[in-house]
Amino acid sequence: MVSMTHDSAGAAGTSAELPVTRASAGIGLALASAVSFALSGALASPLLDSGWSAGAVVLVRIGLAALVVLPFGIAAVHGRWHLVRAAAPTIALYGVLAVAGAQFCYFSAVQTMEVGPALLIEYTAPAAVVAWLWLRHGQRPGPLTLAGAAVAALGLLLVLDLFSGADFDVVGAAWSLGAMVGAAAYFLISADDTTGLPPMAMAGGGLLVGGVALALLGLVGALPMRTATEAVTYAGLDVDWWVPLLLLGLVTAALAYVTGIAAARRLGSRLASFVALSEVVAAVLWAWALLGQLPSPVQFVGGALILVGVIGVKLGEPRLAAESAEVHG
Repeated sequence: MVSMTHDSAGAAGTSAELPVTRASAGIGLALASAVSFALSGALASPLLDSGWSAGAVVLVRIGLAALVVLPFGIAAVHGRWHLVRAAAPTIALYGVLAVAGAQFCYFSAVQTMEVGPALLIEYTAPAAVVAWLWLRHGQRPGPLTLAGAAVAALGLLLVLDLFSGADFDVVGAAWSLGAMVGAAAYFLISADDTTGLPPMAMAGGGLLVGGVALALLGLVGALPMRTATEAVTYAGLDVDWWVPLLLLGLVTAALAYVTGIAAARRLGSRLASFVALSEVVAAVLWAWALLGQLPSPVQFVGGALILVGVIGVKLGEPRLAAESAEVHG
């Protein structure tokens, strides 16, 4: 069985021992990852409207990212192939759950239900991370962590504007729960530095496995593969179909996964997962800029609450890390 991280902040020590520069770099990387991931929805939406299937968009996105990241990942290994062999189960789990599984489930969900509810269900992943660390590693969340989680959850409700009423679809909700499992696995496995693999190597291996998994699903007919060559429109500007695909592969996958793993190893899976909630805010802003979907004042308030929630989780980290050190002797 693959060993998940106990949410230490990597080889440098616990979250309580993190230098300010290391924590700041981790938060910066986490925000870069979140903003990059957030762009995918706005880029993919016109492609899906033009006739592309979700499976085809995801496969191209992951395939391009694997082609870009894998050579750098191989170089980062520096011939230490024993690390790759030892980490093979972790890489496989990351590729299947965190890469292929999360994206396949999410795009399947938004085909049968509204994007807002689907995102809300998927972004219960931080709560799942806290629950896993509590049940699996005995890291009981403190009052500040719980309060931060509650404030962030309220912020998500406001950002997604669900108080106006939204219809839930049972099938779509089930797919969203699958995406939540994939997202939680992403944060937990990304923060696991016990394998010794550099972030670039883990990202490259995971993208390769995820791309192969998606291709196999397409070959057996489980994942429809439809393409189109029509121009797509962003902010009133028509662009060729390959432009958003290139951005999906390079920015929303390659850059996003590499920076996400690097962030999780500096911050730990718990804090990294809560900082990643900013992806929802960024997604709203990208949709506004590229698709003309203007956020409401309530959504801006929700974004502020998410940031407050992240700060609460961060303030709760030092005490929790100290307790964990005592438990592990």
